[in-house]
Amino acid sequence: MSPVDTDTLRVERTYDAPPEAVFDAWTNPEVLRRWWKTSDAGSVPVADVDLRVGGGYRLSMLDAEGEDHTVFGEYREVERPHRLVYSWTWEGTGPTAGHESLVVVTFNQEGDGTDARTTVVIEHSNFMSTTSREAHGHGWAGALDSLAREVFPTR
Repeated sequence: MSPVDTDTLRVERTYDAPPEAVFDAWTNPEVLRRWWKTSDAGSVPVADVDLRVGGGYRLSMLDAEGEDHTVFGEYREVERPHRLVYSWTWEGTGPTAGHESLVVVTFNQEGDGTDARTTVVIEHSNFMSTTSREAHGHGWAGALDSLAREVFPTR
């Protein structure tokens, strides 16, 4: 995890799976319900996806304390299995509620056949503050750990 500038966060993680499988895990509601959380103690009660340019998504995470964290947005680019671009807006009444930021996710293949791996690169931009960017960095790290644990464990 590294800041690209004061406004952008960049996170990378590599999974032992081809890009199609990782892209599908990112966009299939059933699979999202397994991993879209920041810790083992969390759960995902809502995963709604309308995967098309102009389509929307809504994802809710319940953390270990039972607090709901719901994000929604609109898909701006959908290039299966290489790239997703979507807006990101938190629901609720917290300090970042209603503020729109932008997420760009690329799925880069390494290797072929049974050795195929995918490096996911997330660039999340337009944060309200450095504090918000840092909090999102921790959230993305937890979610990417969960994706590895729940969907793509190391071979």
